[in-house]
Amino acid sequence: MTSDTQSRDLTDGFHLVIDALKHNDIDTIFGLVGIPITDLARLAQAEGMRFIGFRHEQHAGNAAAIAGYMTKKPGICLTVSAPGFLNGLTALANATTNCFPMILISGSSEREIVDLQQGDYEEMDQLNAAKPFAKAAYRVLHAEDIGIAVARAIRAAVSGRPGGVYLDLPAKLLAQTLDVEQAKKSLVRVVDAAPRQIPATDSVKRALDVLRGAKRPLILLGKGAAYSQADADLRAFVEKTGIPYLPMSMAKGLLPDNHPQSASAARSFVLAEADVVVLIGARLNWLLSHGKGKTWGAPTPKQFIQIDIAPTEIDSNVAIAAPVIGDIGSCVSALLAGIDASFAKPGAEWMGAIAERKDKNLAKMAATLALNPSPMNFHSALRAIRDVLKTRPDINLVNEGANTLDYARSIIDMYEPRKRFDSGTWGIMGIGMGYAIGAAVTSGKPVVAIEGDSAFGFCGMELETICRYELPVCTVVFNNNGVYRGTDVNPTGGKDPSPTAFVKGARYDKMIEAFGGIGHNATTPEELTTALLEAIASGKPTLINAVIDETAGTESGRLTNLNPQSAAKKK
Repeated sequence: MTSDTQSRDLTDGFHLVIDALKHNDIDTIFGLVGIPITDLARLAQAEGMRFIGFRHEQHAGNAAAIAGYMTKKPGICLTVSAPGFLNGLTALANATTNCFPMILISGSSEREIVDLQQGDYEEMDQLNAAKPFAKAAYRVLHAEDIGIAVARAIRAAVSGRPGGVYLDLPAKLLAQTLDVEQAKKSLVRVVDAAPRQIPATDSVKRALDVLRGAKRPLILLGKGAAYSQADADLRAFVEKTGIPYLPMSMAKGLLPDNHPQSASAARSFVLAEADVVVLIGARLNWLLSHGKGKTWGAPTPKQFIQIDIAPTEIDSNVAIAAPVIGDIGSCVSALLAGIDASFAKPGAEWMGAIAERKDKNLAKMAATLALNPSPMNFHSALRAIRDVLKTRPDINLVNEGANTLDYARSIIDMYEPRKRFDSGTWGIMGIGMGYAIGAAVTSGKPVVAIEGDSAFGFCGMELETICRYELPVCTVVFNNNGVYRGTDVNPTGGKDPSPTAFVKGARYDKMIEAFGGIGHNATTPEELTTALLEAIASGKPTLINAVIDETAGTESGRLTNLNPQSAAKKK
């Protein structure tokens, strides 16, 4: 047999990884090349997969995570070993916390050297490092096991409560050869990766009984509801019951924010006054004050109905009167089937009280938004963006920062599901450019990323990635010269700036121009409107440096209570 014939009859670990992914309809990899996975990226592209190369692995991981959230298929992030793996691990941990399906695939050093701690190139026990932060973690040592390993990773990422999965590929594995026919037989196509989990009939009846007894019911929609893609049934459940609803930030758009049953403009009131709360894909974590305290009103116990796929989530902070365990689509469908003509919609007193609070708060916000201070503040800048985006509900919105996130969440309405991506469960900064790239690549739709200048600093180099791939992403940097605001000074009077201060008058728009993108500097709402309209119309990589009053902004945004300050006075 000639060497040419032998090469045609053999495949290797590189090709098997690609074949296993393609066999399961995965066509995109987000990553950053280097030892030992450079050729894997090249070959993936040669085999028809799309490889999106980043400048930092954390942002590649964030792109993969948001792609998983949008599609219900695991997003793939590919990194090098050790430091590159650790950069990707941050994104993997965030994906697991937010329940986004993602697979981090990292090359690694040789096991026999790592296990004896003999000092290999980028030596690290990556598998055990990943385990605390991943839903599952696997290592592959033999090429014939690649197919089953990829299948297990896919199933682990999307079944039950979704999350991040780590797949460890030692360098030697990638070069291992295998007979082509044997390799084909080793591939596994995952069947029913996330099977429906039907709720128990008695749990559905219990939930409906509790709901029927409510005088002041409230539906609370979390991003798990958005992830479920049970959009029609969720809307039908809200409208058929007539119950007011409150969306968490990434659930905005499941029903349009201007829906008459939306209680967003009366959030504090409904949380405090509701007597029965239906949690759909939402967890009673810190974002909801753990279901207790002054946020939730008087000490009179509320009753919670909680729909969740994980039974261990129930009673995690407060007692749950009616847990309904299963996938959200099946659970909502079952509840909907039990809402018949005898179901009484909420009374006029409850709905009237909510409407009164909404009207009062909306009028107050409208008056604030109507002001036109110079320089711009958060409200006037966001008003300009809101008015543009209202005409394009199909556009993806990425949002992060402290004040930038807090104000945008309440000012900019969403009209379609899974169009808003933000700091999520951990409330972290630095997801902006990764999410923007992931959303643009996955949807093929434009993205507007509204960034605080501090948050943008974590990921700003990915502007080059956006320009390199010519993605329709417009980044708006709210520039107020610092973290929270730009007015802090060094208390010693020394030369060094305050810990929260940035370079005054920074021109972030010049950064994207260096990579061939379009930059705008906007100092008024009118200039911001014009720049944003031009960016969307062009579909070209754009950055708008939105100059905000440096006195605008509060410490830690709305999370001031989580940022302790010293009460001690030095003598």
